[in-house]
Amino acid sequence: MSGKRRQAAGTGRRKKTEKYSRNNRFGMFCLLLQTLLSLAFMGVVVLLNMLPGRYLLLIGLVLFFLWTVTLNTQVSRKMRRTFGKGFSVFIMVFLLTGTYYLAKTNDMISQIASGAFKVDRMVVAVLANDPAEVLEDAADYNFGVQFAMGADNMQAVVLDIEEELDTDTIEMTECSSIQDQAEKLHDGEVDAIIYNAAYTQNLEESFEDYSDSVKIIYSHDIRAELDFGTTTNITKEPFTVYISGIDVYGEIEQSSRSDVNIIAVVNPVTYQILLVTTPRDYYVEIPGVSEGMPDKLTHAGIYGIDASMETLGQLYETDINYYVRINFTSMIDIVDALGGVDVYSEYEFTTSKNSGVVMDVSQGYNHFDGEEALAFSRERKNLEDGDNQRGKNQQAVITAMLKKVLSPTMLLQATGIMNEVSEGVETNISQSQINSLIKYQLSKNAEWSIQSVAATGTASREYCYSATDPLYVTIPDYDNVNEIIDLVNVVEEGEILPDSERIN
Repeated sequence: MSGKRRQAAGTGRRKKTEKYSRNNRFGMFCLLLQTLLSLAFMGVVVLLNMLPGRYLLLIGLVLFFLWTVTLNTQVSRKMRRTFGKGFSVFIMVFLLTGTYYLAKTNDMISQIASGAFKVDRMVVAVLANDPAEVLEDAADYNFGVQFAMGADNMQAVVLDIEEELDTDTIEMTECSSIQDQAEKLHDGEVDAIIYNAAYTQNLEESFEDYSDSVKIIYSHDIRAELDFGTTTNITKEPFTVYISGIDVYGEIEQSSRSDVNIIAVVNPVTYQILLVTTPRDYYVEIPGVSEGMPDKLTHAGIYGIDASMETLGQLYETDINYYVRINFTSMIDIVDALGGVDVYSEYEFTTSKNSGVVMDVSQGYNHFDGEEALAFSRERKNLEDGDNQRGKNQQAVITAMLKKVLSPTMLLQATGIMNEVSEGVETNISQSQINSLIKYQLSKNAEWSIQSVAATGTASREYCYSATDPLYVTIPDYDNVNEIIDLVNVVEEGEILPDSERIN
């Protein structure tokens, strides 16, 4: 062989060796990176604390198996390293994506579990044809105020307005009630009024088209932390959750009248859930607020989610530990994320236009998407028993949603569901408690039993603490209330409900 040929052969061998060395280094780099990503993925899964031990073991074994496949393709001369690198890159992309979505799930749970506070939105309103557009335009106005209800908030917003207008004091006329404020505004006795926006619906009851007759020129949010007392171990001790539903336009964190009032009494040891629906117009005392005078249950929400919980807790002689607040818009998202729900209707009827969707409802089970479930929940005009039956229908939707949510398949799809509801659901159940509850259900795969009951009463017109004129109310049937109290005690004491339905 000539010298030139030997030199060329040597050069070719060196190039091959260098190419092999570069490929080998890249392969080992992929293996190292896959190792780090596998550890990171496993660490996030463990920190999330949502999966039982056997699931963690299975994930760990799968990751180790995938790692050994990549290792063998890089150390074995008989295997093609190109395949190994491609395989490793694919696994790394999967691990990166999985880690991202796990972290996102953690953030969404944190967002949902961001309750334990209430927001009162104090507003300044003038007549719709008033030239003032912003607060500064009303600097020399006479403001109608009232201190009979929510005095602390009124004092706080007056100080804020004075600071905004850079004045020591604003001209004020004290009114006897929210309704008196509105009357004085429309009669020209005051130029503007200051009140809690949560009272808007109350004003609509006293003044037709109230919202169209005024305009808001200023708002000030007052946030207050809530103390709900001691918490429970929700996988070992009975607990009660207040499910509050506000109207379709309500902001989830703002104090507002509650159109849906359901308490869920849960015993995680006996796997029992008792759902109790209370009509929004139930005529009851609001502890610590109404000074012994009855009011409509829905008005309790004006004073905060804690006032609603205290009211229902006193009515049913139980401690309500937690709440879940949801608006109707988020109900649409939840039901759609669940793939629809099968809801049982006691009656055949057609929903009215005011419910959002006009549709025929059959007696028995109906499959609803989100908008249909909302229309079913809101309907009352075409129901013989009106609000009472509407409460039962809302309970039927909640039951159908629980049936789906409690299945292991849906729990494993928690990311997709929570992505839809993280901005429309709020609770004071902590993130760690939510995670432990999901973990508990995945571990036990328990068959839960659920029973639904509804409080009943008779229609009347009575004076209410939050209004000046008599309003439509439902006078409680206390024999029925006592029967519900007995059922609550059955669940809390670990006994078996007599007429419950099994779900899994």
